[in-house]
Amino acid sequence: MRQLPHPDAKDIQLTEVLRVLGDPVRLELVVKLADGSELSCSSAGDDLDIHKSTLSHHYRALREAGVTRTRLNGRERMLSLRRDDLDARFPGLIDSILTAAHPT
Repeated sequence: MRQLPHPDAKDIQLTEVLRVLGDPVRLELVVKLADGSELSCSSAGDDLDIHKSTLSHHYRALREAGVTRTRLNGRERMLSLRRDDLDARFPGLIDSILTAAHPT
């Protein structure tokens, strides 16, 4: 089965992570994945009023920056946040971003 390319954890760059998370749509997708869940690409973008091809662009940007992992499951693509890799590489970054995105 063909797998999608993902950067190794050691190759994830802070500037790329911050660049992709600077987009409100991508940030909202990460917020949805922050609880550790794995969502299909179709369900992750369900409540966003965005064209499917635009969502695909956002999913690719997140994957290529090392923020998410995309797993092929038959005809579906499943998304998950690379929380462990990001926390190991940049401790506290994701928590800070999530807190700033949705302050309580």
